[in-house]
Amino acid sequence: MSDWILVVDDDTSNLRMASHILTGEGMRVSCLKSGAEALKFLEKNIPNLILMDIHMPEMDGFETLNRIKEKEELANIPTIFLTADDDSETETKGLNIGAMDFIKKPFVAEVLLIRVRHTLELIRLQNSLEHEVELKTQEVVAHQKRIARMSTQIIQALSGAVDAKDTYTNGHSTRVAEYSKEIARRLGLSEQEQDNIYIMGLLHDVGKIGVSDSIINKPAKLTDEEYEEIKNHPVLGARILKNISEFPGLVTGARWHHERYDGKGYPDGLEGEDIPAEARIIAVADAYDAMTSRRSYRDVLPQERVRSEIAEGRGTQFDPEYADIVLAMIDEDTEYRLREL
Repeated sequence: MSDWILVVDDDTSNLRMASHILTGEGMRVSCLKSGAEALKFLEKNIPNLILMDIHMPEMDGFETLNRIKEKEELANIPTIFLTADDDSETETKGLNIGAMDFIKKPFVAEVLLIRVRHTLELIRLQNSLEHEVELKTQEVVAHQKRIARMSTQIIQALSGAVDAKDTYTNGHSTRVAEYSKEIARRLGLSEQEQDNIYIMGLLHDVGKIGVSDSIINKPAKLTDEEYEEIKNHPVLGARILKNISEFPGLVTGARWHHERYDGKGYPDGLEGEDIPAEARIIAVADAYDAMTSRRSYRDVLPQERVRSEIAEGRGTQFDPEYADIVLAMIDEDTEYRLREL
């Protein structure tokens, strides 16, 4: 398909000459005598290039080009000014409002053709590069999405492997992650922060991989030595996750989800707001799920009992603000759906 050139000039002889030169090279040419006619023409037509005189009555070339650039669908049409002016001020003004080039009048056929061809080739190259960049960007985005999906699937698989060690838990890590994300949402945290806390929740118990199955699944009361081994799982979890440099926050949930607001937790005995906020969120979500899940020695606790335990631990075991959010969630859950089913 041939290139379509719109020529705008109030001088009929200039229109006739430009049309003769360009059509002789196989180009399609439309000729108009004013800026107003050009704007009306462009309402329904998109040429490949505009050649436009600067000095026209009523609406000069500068005003016409400004009006063209205001319309998003027309803004990228390249424009070359036709002018008899020979001063830097005219060129500067034209270039500032978006002209691609200038052609002196009276124009020489060879110069006109060279300038037009070069401009059309430059635009084609730009469009090709933009298209290539868009394709590459789409490929990169798709690749990033695949990596993100794969990362999520790996995290979920690792979380599932941890839960599978415990005969008496079913989806514990996923529920803790979901409760933690909901607490974060109610706190007004961003979607990214909510997603980060969800991932931390999924992996908060990853250190249990290093704890003996016989201890995790022991139906009887643990000995002091066995309890100390269980208590070591936050340290093991932090050790496992510390080398994931792209998400250093993973260590936070794993190491400190058993810290207490009153400083009597483990492994580091942190107190109050010295405990990272994410760990304080996961701590109350973890305790809630522990009470609303089946264990070898008991069934799911009644909702009233769970509420009482959370309320009693407010300000001692749990951050009071986060405990209040969980209490509100319990009060809204009139059918007791937030539990292991």
